[in-house]
Amino acid sequence: MSICVACPRPQARVSLSKTATTVMAVFTAMTFSACGAAPTPLYHQYQESFGLTPFVLTIVFAAYVVSLLAALLTVGSLSDYIGRRPAIMAALALNIVAMVMFVVADSAGALIAARAVQGFATGLATATLGATILDTDRVRGPMLNSVTAFAGLTAGSLGAAALVTYLPDPRQFVYLVLLALSAVEMLILWYMPDTVAAKRGAFASLRPHVYVPAQARRALFQVTPVTIASWALGGFYFSLMPALVRVATGVTLPIVGGLVVAALTFSGAVAVLSLRNVAAARILARGIPALAFGVAVTLAGVGTQFVGLMLAGTVISGIGFGAAFAGAMRTVMPLAQAHERAGLLSAFYVEGYLSFSLPAILTGLLAPMTGLPLAAYVYGAAVIVLAIASRVAMARSR
Repeated sequence: MSICVACPRPQARVSLSKTATTVMAVFTAMTFSACGAAPTPLYHQYQESFGLTPFVLTIVFAAYVVSLLAALLTVGSLSDYIGRRPAIMAALALNIVAMVMFVVADSAGALIAARAVQGFATGLATATLGATILDTDRVRGPMLNSVTAFAGLTAGSLGAAALVTYLPDPRQFVYLVLLALSAVEMLILWYMPDTVAAKRGAFASLRPHVYVPAQARRALFQVTPVTIASWALGGFYFSLMPALVRVATGVTLPIVGGLVVAALTFSGAVAVLSLRNVAAARILARGIPALAFGVAVTLAGVGTQFVGLMLAGTVISGIGFGAAFAGAMRTVMPLAQAHERAGLLSAFYVEGYLSFSLPAILTGLLAPMTGLPLAAYVYGAAVIVLAIASRVAMARSR
């Protein structure tokens, strides 16, 4: 037997630190949110180019949400079994495919297909990246998961609106920028350490299901009403608000509609950061009234045809939206153990995205018959009633 003293030793795999993994997971989650918001300022161009009705626009929007829900119900907890890194790589690869499909889209059918692929990628990424952030930063994880969604949505809606307004041919450039970001993130996250060990049961986990750990069920049930109210408001903004701004005020610049949408998510992000050291119950107690009051102010802006009042109401309701989201997240997610986080996060987002999509689809169907402003009044009134009911229920539960 001989020993090779000079033989090179196997090189250890280069790996990101825990902090770097957290930072990259946050930025990647923001990119997925930005990708989801980017088509919103482009809807008017699609409407003119392809002859789309408001109902067809909500179908394009719904294709994203339905596909996202399908991913949450099937592959949402997959990373608990195969590891976080493979699931993140798959989500980023699918998102790149979706961006290419948007670049070449030339019909409503092509838009629906691109939105569906994008939605599935986002569903897989949302649960996996959220669980990764919780794995690597248990203390700040719930807060980071709350703020990344709002920050990404703000960047996507406002950035895309600016490109649509000031650059030629934005329907390609917007998606090329997002494609490049996804490719860079995929390259960097290839070197992330996996935060959970692979285990058996991956194929069984693909059966459509919603998994809520027993210890988290009561908390999830308690925050459900405010989750429905806040996410339903977000769904309206990202599907029909730019069109409502044009109809109600006569302002046609895409940047204005994008600014109103971005105001909702930006004020939501500010609320999440400002309330990060406040107890979850107090966040919900403050956020729910702000949500209801802000929607009322926004509807007053629609009635007076004053975009400034709509913007002010949006900022107030955005604060309520962010507080409701953060309060619900911080109430529910700390109750899950490490191997349950992706599954519980999937269940939380299933509830949210159902609220995000179904009311918006119904409003898109109603709008051609009643007019978009009247449909907005009905929608906003329903959100206000639901928010007030959830606040009363919380007070009675105490």
